[in-house]
Amino acid sequence: MTPPDLLPVTRPKLRRRLSLTLVILYGLGVTIGAGIYVLIGATAGRAGIHAPVAFVLAAVVMGFSAATFCEFVVRFPVSAGEAAYVRAGFGSQSVALLVGMAVMVGGVVSSATISLGAAGYIGAFLYPIVTMERSTLTVVVIVVVAAVACVGILESVAFAGLMTLIEMGGLLAIIVGGVVGTPDLLARLPEVVPTSFDTIVWSGIIGATLLAFFAFIGFEDMVNVAEEVREPERTMPRAIFITLGLATLLYFLVTTIAVLNVPIAELGGSAAPLGLVFGAVTSLPPALIAAIATIATVNGIIIQVIMASRVLFGLCDQGTIRGAVGRFLGQVNSRTGTPVVATLAIAIVVGVLAVSFPIERLADATSQIILVIFIVVNLALIALKLRERGQLQPPNPGFRVPLWVPFAGAVLSLALIVFGG
Repeated sequence: MTPPDLLPVTRPKLRRRLSLTLVILYGLGVTIGAGIYVLIGATAGRAGIHAPVAFVLAAVVMGFSAATFCEFVVRFPVSAGEAAYVRAGFGSQSVALLVGMAVMVGGVVSSATISLGAAGYIGAFLYPIVTMERSTLTVVVIVVVAAVACVGILESVAFAGLMTLIEMGGLLAIIVGGVVGTPDLLARLPEVVPTSFDTIVWSGIIGATLLAFFAFIGFEDMVNVAEEVREPERTMPRAIFITLGLATLLYFLVTTIAVLNVPIAELGGSAAPLGLVFGAVTSLPPALIAAIATIATVNGIIIQVIMASRVLFGLCDQGTIRGAVGRFLGQVNSRTGTPVVATLAIAIVVGVLAVSFPIERLADATSQIILVIFIVVNLALIALKLRERGQLQPPNPGFRVPLWVPFAGAVLSLALIVFGG
């Protein structure tokens, strides 16, 4: 009889509970909450009336890498997806660890960025009832978010999905108000498109594209819950492209209405820029958009914390992080089915960053980290495809992209780092 201490240990695994609708809401929640409510003013401050073009350029850069991620997530539907993709492409555990850590750092810095935005909106909404310092309010927000993220993946994503619907309602109100209140909106659309190759104009647009790119961060977070998605091979590619398409449409329309209805100087200098836009194009009370913005930003933090904790769990569960640390952080709570220890560790680091750095600096840093990850993941798919060309047995069928797609994704990501900094 095998001694008890030599028997294989059966550890709880993540549960496949997420449908296509919930995954799309998850992606939209992190994308919208992290972007339009927090950084539209800063983007307009850099690109001026051409800010909508910056969002379109960011979507193009994102699109090629999105296709690469779609192929990889079909091949490897696991947590800490990027690390698994790089390991498959380069066959290197060390590179996989570095990429996995970079993904986690990107999620943590992004969470800190949105936490500052959330504290600002909450402080404005509750003043003078609540008069906490912004740093204190930020820590309170992070503690509440960590508690929600620990409850369970279905419950936390369903909660985030509900908040996503509410925050999308705020954007739709702005779009409807802008279309109704600006009858010549379609005729004025050419105003947002630059008519020359003026260096100053385009340098502002490219610089704004780096910030706008932060607003699109979300689909790469989606692949890290693939281990909890039903039929990920079919669900994930559809969810990624639907999320990216809807976010691009919403961003372009809202940003266009913003720059055509609010003076650029006011928009760029406001701590609550969508509040200005909301007041300019609708007759609804300003407190409504403040409440919706609070929901949007808190929602973004919840989803980023979920993502970062799954990456940390995946690195430990797959053996990339080993030893006592890996065993400790790679635990799944048997009652909630979530990586509670990893979630709490992530929340602590988020809190430290949020009270230490300004929001725009954190946003730029997040974008640059994610772009570096995109470059490495695109190169990993190129390496994998070149290696498979010499195999007699073709890979399993599924979502596939031609070789030039990851090449374009890597080149565009590198160009945005070089010219957008």
